[in-house]
Amino acid sequence: MKRSGDSLDAEHVFNLLHDDGRSLGERRRLVILMELFASLPEPRGASPLFPRYGEFRQAFLEACRGHDGERLEERFLELYAHLHMHEAPYTRSERRRVDATGGYWSHAGGLSPILKAGRWIRRNTRSVDLGAGNGLQALLTQKLSPHAHSCQIEISSAMVEIGRSLQGWLEIPEDRVEWRVGDVLETPLGGWNFVYLYRPVRPEGPGREFYRRLAHTLEEEPGEVVIFSIADCLGEFLTPGFIRFYGDGHLTCYRKPPDLVGDVAMACSDDAATDSPR
Repeated sequence: MKRSGDSLDAEHVFNLLHDDGRSLGERRRLVILMELFASLPEPRGASPLFPRYGEFRQAFLEACRGHDGERLEERFLELYAHLHMHEAPYTRSERRRVDATGGYWSHAGGLSPILKAGRWIRRNTRSVDLGAGNGLQALLTQKLSPHAHSCQIEISSAMVEIGRSLQGWLEIPEDRVEWRVGDVLETPLGGWNFVYLYRPVRPEGPGREFYRRLAHTLEEEPGEVVIFSIADCLGEFLTPGFIRFYGDGHLTCYRKPPDLVGDVAMACSDDAATDSPR
């Protein structure tokens, strides 16, 4: 794929973000993500799907050359959220289905899960996004932390097609990502050791059974399992075998150690704490 030719000064950007409150490893991953977005060409079909892409990208690049770290992060978040597509092309029947079960409409989960996931992703990780939208969240996680398999489960076939296009744009190998069109209430669960979800259903009626079934399935998975849950509805269904190791009111993270004992202190460290920009 032809690159845009734009680049940023990684060291300058890293220093701009010096007081952002992140660990050095997370800040490094953010800079790598910014470098990626600066170098990529316009996505295919950008005009109808991402009409303000050029505007947001230009504002981001200008902020990269400036001296205001807060402004830089705001401009990058605008670009990321635009690509995430909050205004998603769901059909009427799909909207009725999601409204009936209390799911959220393709809300952007934010950068925090993507940046924090690197601590827990291994080469053999099998991840899933339950209610993936266009899949940008998991695609960026796969790009930053390449791993064996990403499963994207999404009710909208149109969003899945957009996601496939974004996968090509990000140059992620086809065999790394599985796309499933379907309702999370009806899809088979299991086979994953890293789970991301942004309240795909309300924890009432069929939703309670979904969370109960998911919690049981993850409990039965062999080895370590890590859960990143936005607007958390899963926690109340998990057994004490899962350790809650992070929560900020938006993102809640759980871990089942390989032997159900584990070292909780691991969750507070960062494997890339001494990293610096590439």
